[in-house]
Amino acid sequence: MTNTPKILALDFDGVICNGLKEYFQTTLRTYQKIWKDSSENDLEIWANSFYKLRPVIETGWEMPILLRALVLEYEQENIASNWHNICSEIVEQENLNKQQVMLQLDGVRDHWIKTDLDRWLGLHEFYPGVLEKLGKLLDSSTLLYIVTTKEGRFVKQLLKQQNLSFPEEHIFGKEVKQPKYDTLRQILQINQENPNNLWFIEDLLKTLKKVQSQADLIEIKLFLANWGYNTTQHHQLVQQDNTISLLSLDTFSQDFSEWINY
Repeated sequence: MTNTPKILALDFDGVICNGLKEYFQTTLRTYQKIWKDSSENDLEIWANSFYKLRPVIETGWEMPILLRALVLEYEQENIASNWHNICSEIVEQENLNKQQVMLQLDGVRDHWIKTDLDRWLGLHEFYPGVLEKLGKLLDSSTLLYIVTTKEGRFVKQLLKQQNLSFPEEHIFGKEVKQPKYDTLRQILQINQENPNNLWFIEDLLKTLKKVQSQADLIEIKLFLANWGYNTTQHHQLVQQDNTISLLSLDTFSQDFSEWINY
């Protein structure tokens, strides 16, 4: 196993950037459109609980449902361990349409971006030390890529705002409309590299497992960012699995040789 990757690919939200405040504020605005009678309630009181439970969310449309579960006073431990059933229960009981919820969420976000981009961008925070590390890596021999489900144009704007000159052609966002493992495959093809020369950092264990399930990508070195949208249970699962490394924010800032924990 090489101690220095030729290519390092990173997720954006939950690895480079903390978008929890934006998630909650967009969710809150969407919630008020779906449950109009609740617009007078102080939904802000649920912010910290929403942040804590964010790891249960797999796709964006579930976010207003999570806030609804909190408002309906489902026990938070139950939400954490039984989210799929609770989500389905709320969708069924309230006659919701997943696609419609997603359209409303996207509509709220798009309107906000068009009318107050600075405020929207300002809700995103970068994890401590990450930008400094990326700046150093951009001056090294390792090729950097961002592979994210966030729209690439927003990633570019957020990085530009931080004066980080990240090559735009190395940012693969939501617009590529393909699973992350296909994007990683594409990056390998572009650079004519072997999978064992690519390292990938992601904060969703499920995404890493999907990469792992691709026979031709099995040699990619996978890291779960423990500072992102995951739980101690996810950390424990990774620590029992010698095919994925658990990475801390402190270790991320160190030399690559420190990243391998087995």
